[in-house]
Amino acid sequence: MKKKEIMKRENSNRTRIVGLRFTPSEYSKIEKKWQSSTCRKLSDYIRRHLFDKPINTIYRNQSLDDMTRELTQLYKELNAIGNNFNQAVKKLHTLERIPEFKVWIISAEMDKKILFEKIEEIKTGIQKISEKWLRS
Repeated sequence: MKKKEIMKRENSNRTRIVGLRFTPSEYSKIEKKWQSSTCRKLSDYIRRHLFDKPINTIYRNQSLDDMTRELTQLYKELNAIGNNFNQAVKKLHTLERIPEFKVWIISAEMDKKILFEKIEEIKTGIQKISEKWLRS
């Protein structure tokens, strides 16, 4: 028998309704526990809890979350620098007068230096985070 058919049969046998009232703080506690579980419905979570059935909880690895957040920030910074560098190069290709060209070449070289410094910073950041994460 398929899982959906079994669930349908179980749900059709559930004819009794129990109404419960909770304080906002009680409900908040229940809701937090439910949301950290793999149960899709609050009623399923409560039913499993009442009948001592196993409840799978979602485990959050804080160091992995921190690493992901840091990598996302570093990615955004690198992307912004890359966009600025691409705009500078595009501008270089449209210049016609020599004095303007020299200014943009100097500017592009400074952007390139910043870009490479940021890449090194990102490498160092990733290395530190991975070392910390691997120790956990």
